[in-house]
Amino acid sequence: MPRHLPPELPTPIDFRATSLRALLYIVLIGLLMQGVMLEAVGLEGQRFSERGFIEPAQSLLLAASAGLALYVRLTSPRLTHVSLLLLALPLASLIREQDAWLDAWVFDGAWQTLVALLVLPILFVVLRGRHAFAREFARYANSFSFGLFAAGFLTTYVYSRLFGRSEMWQAILGDAYLRTFKDAAEEVTELFGYTLLFFAMVELVLLVRRWRHLKAD
Repeated sequence: MPRHLPPELPTPIDFRATSLRALLYIVLIGLLMQGVMLEAVGLEGQRFSERGFIEPAQSLLLAASAGLALYVRLTSPRLTHVSLLLLALPLASLIREQDAWLDAWVFDGAWQTLVALLVLPILFVVLRGRHAFAREFARYANSFSFGLFAAGFLTTYVYSRLFGRSEMWQAILGDAYLRTFKDAAEEVTELFGYTLLFFAMVELVLLVRRWRHLKAD
């Protein structure tokens, strides 16, 4: 078997290192859910608000994801366009999570303006280089990172929105309905989705480092 594997092919995986990361991911999920429990029990009146645990945790995960995507963008020429798109998503979501602060201290609707100023130029660059993007995506699509990213994207931007619909929770709880139930369902699911996106960015960084190592061999 040749030592120099093309980047389009799966790269060798260290089972022990992968198992250790899986354990660390489980621990992080456990800590996040413990934080959710503490918010539910000890922050009466501030649960599922900007002053609780979940909202800052979401912002921290998004900021970390954006930082990792930026690292890939700056260090991996094989994923120039893909990493740009991956950078745009957590940054746009991070801005969206600050909507209450931006509306109060900047102007109403500020987050929509900022997201548009961020996303539209990036989409233009990606669409202009769509052929290069397609080649890069072919490399990335076979990776564990992409699987985690797809799961995180679907959890955050599809499932959590549907699972957090007021109409569904009103139908389930009837006269016992409180908005807290709806907020808890949506925010906790969204937190898990952001966690998966963060794991995807960690795996992406490790993937490009393995590519670099193989090229150096």
